[in-house]
Parts: sequence; C-alpha cells; structure tokens
Amino acid sequence: MKIAIVILNWNGKQLLEKFIPSIVKYSTLNNVHIYIADNASTDDSVAFIKRNYPAIRIIQNATNSGYAKGYNDALKHVDADIFALVNSDIEVTENWLTPVISVFNEYPNTAIIQPKIRDYKNKELFEYAGAGGGFIDKYGYPFCRGRIFSSIEKDTQQYNDTISIFWASGACFFIRATIFRQLNGFDETYFAHQEEIDLCWRAKNLNFDIKYVGEATVFHVGGATLEAANPKKTFLNFRNSLFSLVKNAPGNRLGLLILSRLLLDGIAGIKFFLELKFSHTLAIIKAHFSFYYYLPKMLKKRSKTPAIKTYYFVKSIVWSYFVLKRSTFRQLKK
Repeated sequence: MKIAIVILNWNGKQLLEKFIPSIVKYSTLNNVHIYIADNASTDDSVAFIKRNYPAIRIIQNATNSGYAKGYNDALKHVDADIFALVNSDIEVTENWLTPVISVFNEYPNTAIIQPKIRDYKNKELFEYAGAGGGFIDKYGYPFCRGRIFSSIEKDTQQYNDTISIFWASGACFFIRATIFRQLNGFDETYFAHQEEIDLCWRAKNLNFDIKYVGEATVFHVGGATLEAANPKKTFLNFRNSLFSLVKNAPGNRLGLLILSRLLLDGIAGIKFFLELKFSHTLAIIKAHFSFYYYLPKMLKKRSKTPAIKTYYFVKSIVWSYFVLKRSTFRQLKK
C-alpha cells in the first residue's frame, strides 16, 4: 500500500521549519513518500525544503486557491493508494501511520480515517478541529467527541477507540485515492473550511465508512492560517455548512430544514451583536447572501444517489449545549 503524505503550504516556512522534522522522523515506513503542495508561496518556504529536505517531493500550484482547489490540483500529480492530507501546523508522533494503515487493510469499505487530534499548545487537551472524531446535528452544525463549541475536553484516554464517525478533520485526513477521485475531490466553491465535511457526507451517501483511529495521535496548532476570531472564518463556516446541507441532506422537507437553519444562524448573529462582535454578525449576513447566490449551483450538485437518512447524532447541538448544558460528547447520549 503506497502512502502519500501531502502537506499544503502557503508562505509557511516557519511552520515547515517547526513541523516537518517530526513528519520526516516518524514516516519512515516502506512505500511512504512526503510531498509539499505549494500554493504559489511568495516566501522562501519551497527553497527551504529543497535545501534541507531534498527527498521531499514538491508540487507547485499556479495560484493560492485555498484548501479545496489546492489539494485537488496537487493530488492529480500524486501516485498513491492512500492520500494523507496533513496541515503544515501538525506535529505527528511515533507510530502514527501504522494503526491507520491497519484499519484500511482490515476494513475495505473504510474510505476515510482521522487520527486523534490534540492541541499542540496544551497537549493534555483535544484540539478544536477534529478532536476525537466529527459529527453533525440535523441542521448541519458540526461538533466533535472532545469538543463541543468552545468546550474542550482533556484527553483522559476516553476516546482511544476505533469507531465510525460522520466526518474526519481536514487537519489530518486519510482517504483512499480511488474514492477521492470517484468523488471528484473537494468542492472548490468552499475555498476553505468544511469542505472535508462535504466530502465525507458524499462518501457516506455512497455507503462508504469513515473511521476515527484513537491509537494514532497528532498535535495541531490550529488557527495558523485563519484565527478563530477572524470574521472570514465565521463567514466560511456558516456559508459552507449551508452548502453541505443543500447538497447532501435527504430531500424530504429540505426547504423547511434550510429555513430552520437560517433562523438559527440569525439567532447566532444576534448573540454576536450583543457580545459587541459586530464583524461576526456582518460575516453571517454576508454568508447568507453568498449562500443565496450559489444556491442554484448547489442544488444542481445534489447527488442522484439517495441520501442517508440518519446523518445526524443529535437533533440540535445548539439546544443540547446552550439550553440543556451538555458540554461533553458523553452527556449528549443521555
């Protein structure tokens, strides 16, 4: 089984200096190759790799076209059975690949795998983007085992298992190359944020499985490209999750589902306003207008394959968290 570790880079020399050593050190299995997919960087990050890591293969994209198109373009030039898409701010650990490869070998229907993702800045905690595996609620709001909204759990080995999940984090994302191509890669309209949820949902609708493998651990800085407080991140997250609902949710009562979701977004906008986070309220408004603009295009992308009906773990993560005060994944099961 040939594994390609592909790191998308844009002006990330400092991140590469810091995190490439762990990837090189702990990725020495046979048939594992490391690639840098460079999104038209203007710093000397590519020269740094050529000078210090000549064995790493470099793919130069023509433009900085975000996560989705950046990977779509780069992976056309990669020959492998498994693509390991790894953020440039990820520190890997010893034996991080072996458990993942074993699960792919044991479960042929598994299309996508995520390892355990912990916080590089506070290594006892799970990290926001992925944690112990991703799920969504009925309205498309994502959450993770180990992270619900801003509540982050300490890793006490409560998620050291291997289980089926709904989505795997794009921060460290393993996918079979054949399935990536079958799905035509990431949806480039997303640009960045939540394109991995859409890809996972499309895989689920084709009856492929997605797994979390807790024996494999990586550490993620998070926010190295876009800070959590950046309104652009709010814009992309709110708009793109609406895209995913339109493209992938079951067709019965889809209109009512989208209307309910828009109303919930409005409540979130009011909350930001009352917290004096006016730029985030504006970001949600802009996200909705962008969603309306792209809605005809997204409706055309709905698959002819019947969508899975049981896509959500809880009906409303907003209600569970803010009203019922359930701040951990285990509390959601009550």
